[in-house]
Amino acid sequence: MDGNGRWAKAQGLSRSDGHAAGTRTARALVTSCRELGIEYVTLYTFSRENWARPKEEVSFLFDLLRRFLARELASLIRQDIRLNVLGELSELPLITRKVLQHTMKKTAGCKSMVLNLALNYSGRDEIVRAAQRMAQDGLAPAEMTEEALAARLYTAGQPDPDLVIRTSGELRISNYLLFQSAYSEFYFTDAYWPDFDEAALLKALDDYASRKRRFGKTGEQAGETS
Repeated sequence: MDGNGRWAKAQGLSRSDGHAAGTRTARALVTSCRELGIEYVTLYTFSRENWARPKEEVSFLFDLLRRFLARELASLIRQDIRLNVLGELSELPLITRKVLQHTMKKTAGCKSMVLNLALNYSGRDEIVRAAQRMAQDGLAPAEMTEEALAARLYTAGQPDPDLVIRTSGELRISNYLLFQSAYSEFYFTDAYWPDFDEAALLKALDDYASRKRRFGKTGEQAGETS
């Protein structure tokens, strides 16, 4: 969800205003995905690298997240959306952690959609932690398979992402779901995140639907469906 700060600058607003606008976009897009029947949505909300931002901005982001979750809890339950976190919760501020845990507990029974928030997240760190867990679990080298590693990722039990969307003209994946996105389709757009509305989402989904997914196989082996 890139471009909040640049969007705000273009509007003559503060970075905080840009982040606030970004949360409104997130709310609208999650609702659109739920209405479209998309069962898993992951928002890259705060990376481990984001701790290097100014302390005031980091504090504002977590305060914004707490207020967002408190405000949206009833909506999540009404839409039957379960909240899940990808990342190390233990390293987040205590109040933020408690709000997240409360929201996850309250939505644990929701089944229509899973909303993953990647918080304090790093794809490389996730893989390292999963490898460490395999060693801690006493797996022999021959047992350290892709399936064994996948079962120890934050996304264990979830399908790999079909489509990864990145906004604001950035053409890289920035340490995001490195293992899981091996065969994902990627969609890059110049739109800043606050401007990425439902029409932009539908355009991305239409583009995705026009592609032929082969997963490393020939077109005939993959079925060549669109």
